[in-house]
Amino acid sequence: MASNYILFDDPEIRASLLPLTFTRPIAGIRTGIFTIAEKWEKHLNTSLSFLTESYLQEKFPIKKSKQSIYINGAVCPTPELVEAINSLKDDQILVKNNLTIAYTSDEKGKRSTFKGDLNIIQNPWDIFVYNPAEIKSDFDFILSLKKKSQPITDPHTIAYNPENIFLEEGVKLRACILNAEEGPIYLGKNSEVQEGAIIKGPFALCESAVVNMGAKMRGDSTIGPFSKVGGEVSNSVIFGYSNKGHDGFMGNTVIGEWCNLGADTNTSNLKNNYGTVEVFNYKEKEMVSTGRQFCGLIMGDHAKSGINTMFNTGTVVGVAANIFGSGFPPKHIPSFSWGGAEGFTTFRLEKAFEVAQRVMERRKIKFTEIEKNILEEIFDQEVNVKTDGEHF
Repeated sequence: MASNYILFDDPEIRASLLPLTFTRPIAGIRTGIFTIAEKWEKHLNTSLSFLTESYLQEKFPIKKSKQSIYINGAVCPTPELVEAINSLKDDQILVKNNLTIAYTSDEKGKRSTFKGDLNIIQNPWDIFVYNPAEIKSDFDFILSLKKKSQPITDPHTIAYNPENIFLEEGVKLRACILNAEEGPIYLGKNSEVQEGAIIKGPFALCESAVVNMGAKMRGDSTIGPFSKVGGEVSNSVIFGYSNKGHDGFMGNTVIGEWCNLGADTNTSNLKNNYGTVEVFNYKEKEMVSTGRQFCGLIMGDHAKSGINTMFNTGTVVGVAANIFGSGFPPKHIPSFSWGGAEGFTTFRLEKAFEVAQRVMERRKIKFTEIEKNILEEIFDQEVNVKTDGEHF
């Protein structure tokens, strides 16, 4: 069968996953240890390309061939699914619950139903809901490669169920507690857990990420590469290159890349009446029910919050927004908004470029014309083009 695999964006799912998919294909979402694309690359043992929005295609290019297999980028792989996809004939489409899972270059084939269980990321909250299971799945995959964990050498670090803890090369531990009795703990290459930090599994700390002194990681969480985290974190996912370095609670939350949460930023994840949480949905352009009792903050790339920011239950923050000031800001903060509970102005695009460039240069990553073009397209999509508002 063809060995050219392409991860495609389902338009309906992509719209439901905004603002997280403003800046990446669906498969660029991280849940578990890896992004969905990284999972597929590891399971298929090959590189992949993307079929996504035209303005993202330069950063995430597509590689076509006469025979290709297209895979839904919202679907997390399983060994059973990989086998089913690689068994597809030229005239077959693999579906589950009327959702196209995979197809060959010929999109007019016969439909066959995949009967196994799948984790499919169709809403932002699915990212943290499926995160514990995906951490375990990714952890098991790493073990299946017969890789050996580095030893825990720090004499003052306490490890419970150490056989369920995996350390990549270069991990630094200092007087911390690692409890893997209820799920695995994965510590990525050159990651660091500082003095007095407490980590409960399932938990993933990706490459060069840091858990700061005295932090409390309550489990079911992923801290993406080159991120820093402190305070109290529960069932949350940080995609990468973002910081929540100080005290404050973050629960049932998804944070994109290049974000920064100021000291004592707190996210409410439970309503006072214990009711079902509603969030803003970009596809419906209105508040929709998550069907869940716990849901905190959904934050797009390049967004920031000032010190002591308080986010309401189920708040959705767009790309390059900057939130500060006293009181609770609204539950939907569009991209390039600048302000807080007392009101917002529009963050001017050239100023957003300047901030993004400074932030990325601190991690020795260049802010390219490709990145500029993506932010400019989001600005055009999200910001009211009328000139009667103040632009900061």
